[in-house]
Parts: sequence; C-alpha cells; structure tokens
Amino acid sequence: MTSIGASFAVADDVKLDDVVVTGTREQEKLSETPASVGVVKGESLLKDRPTHPSQIMSQIPGAAVAVTNGEGHTTAIRQPFTTSPVYLFLEDGVPIRSTGFFNHNALYEIDIPQAGGVEVVRGPGTALYGSDAIGGVVNVLTRKPPDKPEASASGEVGSFGWRRLLANGGSGDERDYWRASVNVTHTDGWRDATAYDRQSGVLRWDRVVDDKAMLKTTFSFSKIDQETGANSPLTLSDYQNNPTKNYVPIAYRKVEALRLVSAYEQETGVDLFSVTPYVRHNSMDLLASFSLNSDPTVYNDENNSFGVMTKWRRNFPEAMRARLIVGADLDVSPGAHQEDALNVSATGSAPSRQFSSYTIAKRIYDYDVTFSDLSPYIHGEISPTEKLRLTTGVRYDNLSYELSNPLAGSPIQVPASGFVGTRYYGQADDTTVRFHHVSPKFGATYALSNDTSLFASYNHGFRSPSQTQLFRPAFGSSPAAATALAQSALALKPIKADQAEAGLRGSVEKISYDVVVYDLVKRDDIVSQRDPATTLTQTVNAGKTEHRGIEVGSGAPIAGDFRFDLAYSYARHTYEDWVTTTANFSGKDMEAAPRVIANTRLTWQPADGPRVQLEWVKLGSYWLDAANTQKYSGHSLLNLRTDVPVTRTFSVFGSIYNLQNRRYADSAQLSSNQPVFSPGLPRVYYAGLEAKW
Repeated sequence: MTSIGASFAVADDVKLDDVVVTGTREQEKLSETPASVGVVKGESLLKDRPTHPSQIMSQIPGAAVAVTNGEGHTTAIRQPFTTSPVYLFLEDGVPIRSTGFFNHNALYEIDIPQAGGVEVVRGPGTALYGSDAIGGVVNVLTRKPPDKPEASASGEVGSFGWRRLLANGGSGDERDYWRASVNVTHTDGWRDATAYDRQSGVLRWDRVVDDKAMLKTTFSFSKIDQETGANSPLTLSDYQNNPTKNYVPIAYRKVEALRLVSAYEQETGVDLFSVTPYVRHNSMDLLASFSLNSDPTVYNDENNSFGVMTKWRRNFPEAMRARLIVGADLDVSPGAHQEDALNVSATGSAPSRQFSSYTIAKRIYDYDVTFSDLSPYIHGEISPTEKLRLTTGVRYDNLSYELSNPLAGSPIQVPASGFVGTRYYGQADDTTVRFHHVSPKFGATYALSNDTSLFASYNHGFRSPSQTQLFRPAFGSSPAAATALAQSALALKPIKADQAEAGLRGSVEKISYDVVVYDLVKRDDIVSQRDPATTLTQTVNAGKTEHRGIEVGSGAPIAGDFRFDLAYSYARHTYEDWVTTTANFSGKDMEAAPRVIANTRLTWQPADGPRVQLEWVKLGSYWLDAANTQKYSGHSLLNLRTDVPVTRTFSVFGSIYNLQNRRYADSAQLSSNQPVFSPGLPRVYYAGLEAKW
C-alpha cells in the first residue's frame, strides 16, 4: 500500500527514478511527469535554515522570491515579480488560502525551515488544480514522523536583533506516528521601524488504520506581527546614503492562520480512495505602506474555510499501465472585509514623503462575502509503448461569490485631507457573481534510455478575480467615476493562460541535468482603460502578455568532497496587447521582469564531517516602468553557510549573507516619475547551536 506518509516524500537528488507528488497529488516518477517540477529537499532546508523563503526558492531553476518585509515576499515563477494572485500555494497538497482571499505572502504562513521539502510546478497547474495556478504551484511538504523517539532544538542569534528558536520531535509505534515542531522568531529589523515577530507550529499524526488504510492529520498555525516599512522605497540619494531610513513607519501587518487537515487514504488492489476534509482560518490586519501616498487606508480581511478533497484512482497494469484518477474539490469560505480611509500626517512630497501619524477618517467598505468552489476533474495516463507515456486531463471549476453589503448604494465620499484629494468609493449591491471554467491538459514523456527522458506538454490555467478585485475597486474622483469602476469590477472575468513546454532531463556519469523551454501566453488580463463614450475609467479584461524562456538545472560531485549545483533561467516577459488610460505599452518588456535569474552553490561536505557552502545568487537587470524608460541594473550576491558537528548530539552552525556587503534593491520601480529602490539587507551574520536526541 502507498502510505500517506510516503506519498508526501521528497526526492533527494535530480535522478530519473525520483518521486514527486505535486503533479498528480500522489507519488509519481519524475521521469513520467510531463511537467517542470523543481524540488528543494527537506535535508537542504534543515541544513540551510533559511530566515526567508528567498534563500531557498532560487535553488529551483526559473523561480525567485524577493523580500518585502519580515518574511513577506513577491514571487517570480515564469512571471515578473508580482503581488498578483497568479500562484497557488499548498501545504501537503491543500491550498493555504481560499482563492477568494488570496495572499501573495502565503509562504510566511508556513514553517519553511522545518518543512519536509518544497516542490514547485512551474507554469500553469495541471488539471488537478484550479484557480491561481498560472505562474506555478508551490507545495510545501510537512516532515514525516519518525518511527522511534527523536527530538531536536536549535537557538540562533544574528544581526539586527535576530533571535530564533526551532524545536521539533516525534515518535512512533506500530500504528501511530507523530511529529511536532515550533518556530519562535524575532528581529528588530535593520531599517527604522521594521521589527518582526512570528510564532508558528505544526503537529502531524499518522495512524495506520489497517494494512490497507492510513489517516494523516495535520494542525498548523502561524501568528505574525510586523512593521512593514522594510519595503519602503527610497529615492536614489537615500538608497545610496541612508538606507535604514523608512518613510512609512506607521505601516503594519498582523496575520493569523490556522489549518486542520485530515487525509484518509485506502488502497485495495488496483484501487485507491482518498478523502481530505479541512478547515482553515485566516485573518489579516493591514495598514499598507504601498498605498499611503495615493489611497491611505487600514483594513481587515478575515475568512473561515470548510472543504473536502476527494479522489478515486484505479490502475490498469495489464492495459498498457493505464491509470485513471477521478476526483472533486469542494471549498466554502465565508469571509468579511472591513476598511477605513485614513487622514495621515506627513511631511515632504512624493516619492520621499515621510509619514508620522494617522487618524481614522471614515468607514468605506464593510461587507460579508462567501466564496464557494465545486470542481470535478479527471486525469488519465497510458503507455502505448514501454518508453512512451501519455497523459491527459480536464477540470471543471464552478466558482461563486455571494456578497452582502450593508453600505450598498451611493459611493462613499471621503473629503480631501492634506495632499490627498476628495475620494469616492463605489459600492456593489448585494449580489452573486459566478464563474465557470474548463481547464484541459495534455502531456507526454519518452525514455530515451534508463538515464535520459524527454517530455512535452500543453497546460491551460486560469485565475478568477479575487473578492477585493470584484467588490473593492479603485476609488474615483467623482461619484460617477466611482460607480463606473464598481460596475466594471463586477463584470470581470477570469484571466486565462496557455503554456506549451518541452524538456530533457537525465544524468551522465553522476552529472544530473534538467533543461526546459516554454512559451506561456496570458489573455484577458485586467487593465484600467478609459471608456471613449463616457471618458470614465473602467477595469476590463483586455490585456495580453507573453512569457518565454529556458530553464536549466544541474548538479554534480566534483573533486574530493565537493559538489556543484546550478539553477539558471533566461526569460523574456512582454506586453503583447496592453492599452491603459495612460498609454499603449504593447510590444514593451514588462517591468520588474529580470531576464536572468541564477543560483550556483559549491558545497564541501566530507562524510560525517562539517558542511561548508558558498552560494552565488544573480538577478539580472529589469525595467522600472511599462514604458521601458529606466532600468535597475540587477545584482549579484555571495552567501556562506556552515554546519559543524561537535559531538553526536551537538553541532554549531552559522551563515553570512551578502558577504561583499553590496548595496542592492529587493525591488525597484518609478514613483512620481522618479526611480525608487527598496534596499536589501547589508552583510548579516547568523550563528547558533543545535542539539539532537
């Protein structure tokens, strides 16, 4: 029987007999997976001890994460760096959040440093996944419980008041296996007013029901409290000469996340049945730094989710190794959005305006919304020959939002205050918005030899509008403008993506490699345009972008106890059809879209000895604006990690990031026609002690 514990295992190295789970939600050979799947194994996470997801995600070709604040992030996987909902974040195959309440910072709701591994499917998700999986699917795996008692604890300190305690332990017997972990982290922040605290934990219990069935139950929680000025962009002068400065010290973000998932799996002969009910709670209080200059508000998003994922799989070993998977996902997520406009006190002018305090001006949104999703899918595989395996599938998504808005009626006016003019916020009447979408896929793998295989695939993905895109439109300068924006937001449709890709992977004399080329086209993207008849701005599905590139991953042992690993990608992201209220950007490169993303690691690790790793991270140049007028030059950083066993029980570890102490930007853009930069960390040090029993 394929146990639930085993079904979430992580591959150790890139070999053709590796097993991955994200493509079909259960174990499958990488050599027979027609998709670009990158893996960061659990062992690497435990040794690297990342303080931010950016420190491990770049180890996967074509994937990059940039720091916003605390453990907040923007992600670039076959897309520019973005906060848009174009990625699906999972824990053990279950979405971290509901589609309707997407959070681009979802990885900070997971205890990454103590996870069992990370799998990334690059590009649109398979037919087994629904909305949001356009740029990629990121599946964080919990650690499998041990079969005998074990425990570990580590304490570490570092630059700028960094302190972290990681502890985990577990045990098992013939029927029950469990593991628990805790993460308590604090940093004072390296810039003014950028402190950060987190408390998180995971409890996993695997129970052998009988020789044919397993039950895996996981409880995860995270509580995060952070000052969000870490991503405060600075003018060029301050970026170069006063990088600790923070223009937005009043900003904050407070997050709570709870997940309880219980997966029952029964395998009888050629049949496997699984059912995974779950409950989730997510809440976020946010005074956003990114909107203070134009639309200062403070808001709370909160939702509870109740869902179940069901699947039946049958193997036909005598019929060309055929496999059929049929399933359905149900998600019901009632939530609420409350938002207040602010009067802010500030000095100076944009983009260097400095904020000092605020008061509540007026409640502008206060609605309840329930997101629902019922999505059946079917997936099939067959091998007409021993070397050729064909895959196909289709998913039907039936999504809806049910809105109850007590503020429905005329737009709400917020009088002018300081540098912010009069604003009008359009309101939607009580309504139900529905979306129906069909997502097909096709793929093939071909084994050229025992060590080499080819794959090719076509995948279609989509992203339905989130609840704030539908019911919280941009403000207008007049009641008519606000009403037009509110009405056009209700008419939004899903964004669609089509991707064709092909790849070659294998190994030659201990040198593993994975090479992929892809072409991804997004249609019906959301653009703000001016209606020629009314001259009012509306939000419409009218954009088209193209994303093309090559991704290369490789690793090999070299002289002595050294190993070299490479993750490299070259991509171009372009506006194919993009006309906004300000200009026609069709044919231009997209902003925040570096063409080159690279990570190389040289590791020295004698058997049972110390581990020393030197890492080089490269981010290429990118445009600061859609008009392609100014560029950020990109950056290269060196990082050093070491782990030294002292005894069988104790080890010491340390790391230095940005060894050369270079000034670089976590993000850069134009603001008020001036370049602004969010400075990345200077040279930082971390050191700690770990004990294992």
